[in-house]
Amino acid sequence: MSGCQSVEAQLRWVLPFEAAPSEVRPLRRAAAKQLSRWGLSGGAENAVLVITELATNVVKHVGESVSAALILENMGERLRLEVHDRSRAVPALKPVDSDDECGRGLHLVAALAVDWGTILTAAGKAVWCEIQLDTERACRRLDRAAAVLDHYQGSAARMQGRGREVALEESAVELIADLLHWTSARGQDPDDILDRAQMHYEADASAA
Repeated sequence: MSGCQSVEAQLRWVLPFEAAPSEVRPLRRAAAKQLSRWGLSGGAENAVLVITELATNVVKHVGESVSAALILENMGERLRLEVHDRSRAVPALKPVDSDDECGRGLHLVAALAVDWGTILTAAGKAVWCEIQLDTERACRRLDRAAAVLDHYQGSAARMQGRGREVALEESAVELIADLLHWTSARGQDPDDILDRAQMHYEADASAA
């Protein structure tokens, strides 16, 4: 998978990839991590399902090893997904029978998305969709974390702008270090605690 490019890091994220079955899983995991960075893990499950279907469609209908790109756009209450490829063939929903083994991808996308469609580009096309996000759950988690950090080192709460962000980041590092000292003092293994915390984080951040 190619390196990612961040465009307007708070709102838009671009990840070029090569169309291949082996690239689909890393693609959706990278997308889930980006959603977590935005605090949008509540929408990760549907998002990774859609990404899987759209990326797989590129492999099946455009061809392996072709260049493609995934774009995520944080629109607040919605997440916009775009998968760009070099084909100008526009996909369409077709009736499928219950015994059909393929052709269900776009039906799943249409079921999970608030809206979807295809746009032609200078290089080919982009299939896009918008997914409703569980912003209330995500906001509660971010609010809890911010409250803890504000009270952990009071100086951060009095600062504004970039200085406050730097202070909160440093507070987060210090809080994690202090918690590891606390677990060690109680006879627990700090590395084990970190591993368990990472497992919880990845389970929540990624539906892959």
